[in-house]
Amino acid sequence: MTFVPDALDRRIINSLQRGLPLTPRPYAAAAEVLEIDETTLLARLQALLDAGILTRFGPLFQIERAGGRFVLCACHAPEERLEAVIDTINAHPEVAHHYARTHHLNLWFVLAVRHAADVGPALQRIGRDAGVDILPFPKEREYFVNLYLPV
Repeated sequence: MTFVPDALDRRIINSLQRGLPLTPRPYAAAAEVLEIDETTLLARLQALLDAGILTRFGPLFQIERAGGRFVLCACHAPEERLEAVIDTINAHPEVAHHYARTHHLNLWFVLAVRHAADVGPALQRIGRDAGVDILPFPKEREYFVNLYLPV
């Protein structure tokens, strides 16, 4: 049976894309705006995650302000090994998420490390384990896009 988001689910998704209030109980405050209770909001979010409609729900941090780094990375994974390379790369806790593309550089992922000095060693370890050469594309400038995708 396929989970189909209803009108309340769509209101929740649309509302929370704009952020959560910075309060001791942000879900309670968000639920109040939606005219529902906190328990209902949390249950709805969990159902959306469980159904795969939401794949991640959480904050976005400016990790550089805390001394860490996000780095966009790419590699060529031979088609016959693509799934194995993906599994190996994703097994590393520093890998936030990946994207498969139709290009010579057919696998892209985001590396997230606590300390800038950890980028090189992490990429060497991941590349060695996956058997691929990894190209890092470090951020040169940050843009605030304010992406909003109403559902």
